[in-house]
Amino acid sequence: MKVVHHEIYREVYSSDPAAMPGRIESIYDELYGHFEFVPPEPANEEDLRLVHGDGHIECVKRHRLVYEVAVLAVGGALKAAELAVEGEPAFGLIRPPGHHASRDSSWGFCYFNNIAISVEKLRRENKIEKAFIVDIDLHYGDGTANVFGGVPEVSYFHVEGRSREEYLDSLARSLATVRDYDIVAVSAGFDRHKEDWGGLLTTQDYKTIGKMIKECAERACDGRRYAVLEGGYNHKVLGKNVKSLLLGMM
Repeated sequence: MKVVHHEIYREVYSSDPAAMPGRIESIYDELYGHFEFVPPEPANEEDLRLVHGDGHIECVKRHRLVYEVAVLAVGGALKAAELAVEGEPAFGLIRPPGHHASRDSSWGFCYFNNIAISVEKLRRENKIEKAFIVDIDLHYGDGTANVFGGVPEVSYFHVEGRSREEYLDSLARSLATVRDYDIVAVSAGFDRHKEDWGGLLTTQDYKTIGKMIKECAERACDGRRYAVLEGGYNHKVLGKNVKSLLLGMM
């Protein structure tokens, strides 16, 4: 498992919870020494246009630092996807998050849809035909769903559940239906943890989720799998939860 990361993700580019000081560092400190880190390159505007309209891109550009960090976040997702296609599971330790970014708008601390752009680039380059995106964040990734609405080759599933057991069972049932895909991509949010906004999952549950995703990918697409960071806001537990997921996905 390789971790895609760049120091620019530590920049405090806005006042929202995803950009808070110490958030990325809390994850980095848990992962460093246990995983190989690799750097990304910034995405270019052609990459952004795979999913977003020119008006939206120009709007984000008005905020120089936000744009600088956001295009590198997209680049991190692209690198993770590229590694996964080559047979190396990967995790994008990136920010800003992206799953609330649609073609011409965004909200929820997101600017560009990292996971959607990475999947679409693999499709356009004929490296894959079909992708299954599983979103474990507390919040529904309306942007990802909007981008791929009406695209039968890309399936999006957001995990729901009123209890730990219901949540894990819902994920297991959905992954059991995955057949004949080329890659499994994960919008990895950690805000469902019992000490985060969602108040539901344990740290060990993230390892269980990682194992489920690994087994699904091994069955459905020769093990090709990657994840990128979305939500997760309690810095005291965030790094441990990310590490737990990655150990399960290895």
